[in-house]
Amino acid sequence: MKPQIKQKPNLNLEYFIAKRLITAKGRKSSISAPIIKIAVSAIAIGMVMMIVSVATGIGLQQKIRQKVSAFNGHIIITNYDDNQSQVSVTPVSIHQEFYPKFKNVQGISHVQAVASKAGIIRTASTFEGIIYKGVGKDYQWTNIKEYITSGRTPNLMHNLNNEVIISEFLAKRLNLKLGDTFNTFFMKETGNQLPNLRVFKIVGIYNSGIQEFDSAYIIGDIRHLQRINKWQSDQVGAFEVFVDDFTQIKQKGEEVYEQTNSTLDTQTVAEKYYYIFEWLELFDFNIIVILVVMIAVATINMVVALLVLILERTQMIGILKALGANNWSVRKVFLYNAFYLILRGLFWGNLIGVGLVLIQQYFELIKLNPENYYVNVAPVDLNWLYLLALNLGTVLVCLIVLLVPSYIITKISPVRAIRFN
Repeated sequence: MKPQIKQKPNLNLEYFIAKRLITAKGRKSSISAPIIKIAVSAIAIGMVMMIVSVATGIGLQQKIRQKVSAFNGHIIITNYDDNQSQVSVTPVSIHQEFYPKFKNVQGISHVQAVASKAGIIRTASTFEGIIYKGVGKDYQWTNIKEYITSGRTPNLMHNLNNEVIISEFLAKRLNLKLGDTFNTFFMKETGNQLPNLRVFKIVGIYNSGIQEFDSAYIIGDIRHLQRINKWQSDQVGAFEVFVDDFTQIKQKGEEVYEQTNSTLDTQTVAEKYYYIFEWLELFDFNIIVILVVMIAVATINMVVALLVLILERTQMIGILKALGANNWSVRKVFLYNAFYLILRGLFWGNLIGVGLVLIQQYFELIKLNPENYYVNVAPVDLNWLYLLALNLGTVLVCLIVLLVPSYIITKISPVRAIRFN
């Protein structure tokens, strides 16, 4: 039997030549060296900008959505009337098919009953108009616990008590602190009667960063409002519905509306606070603009670098063609070279960009004005899928665009190129 001859693996000639060009000793002192550094730096800076803009943009959107939803729910179910205020006027019975579990619509995580009523807090030195939000045993405190800066949540599991939480904003304006009590007056339906007086005790102080909530809301037991409004124990002002996936809030809002009877109305939090969510949508446009500009800058710099590399290696191109290499083979040599430069830029860009995002995430160095941005600290969201998409998108766009300048290689004549000085 003839001995079997082991075949050597096929050599990728283009990759081999490109690798030799990359590792050549004289590369750093060549004419193209500074241009290559500029191209790599442009890619790195562009990637840093893209990572930071996406992380901060998405982080801010998610944080504000989370805050608004924590105090309102994702979908609000109320009586169908013309009342556009923040207070409850007509009571709703808790004996509904969707309460306490919304079984007819998939993707609903929680339903809670609430009520609200306008009032006035009166202290020895000042007074302030507020909205008392009454909640019950089913209230999901985990949604707002992260905004409680001191104290605890009211205990609603036993007998009626006077415990409430108040915002830092109201506490400062009213000169109140944790453990203090204060008088609150609630007007009756008929204006010729004396207002109802309730004495509440502050057991917790919160700071949501959203002025509209902090300047108005205190949260306590719903049974106070049921007594003040002379409602039954099974009557509430509204239901707050939470969904599993916020991106489906419009669809879920329509499904919830279809599954409630004709006397009830539904409204998503995006519809209720449309001005906030329209403002948030602008971030998507800003992010897209930044991505397009950064990729365009990086691509232009890579095109210039590739053209310089081609002109610098004109003699080599002529020799390769004279030895039988076709145009596409020679183009691949320079595309491999460009790919290496792109990867270098992406490496440093990812290292710096992710580092900056992590520093902000853990040390919260960048502060924001809550009156303008609804948050005290610039929030970030480091999503590895977005990071992977940014890197792959940059590589693909750059390489596709670089196919155009690499076409110049097909116009180089071997005879003239070998004599090129």
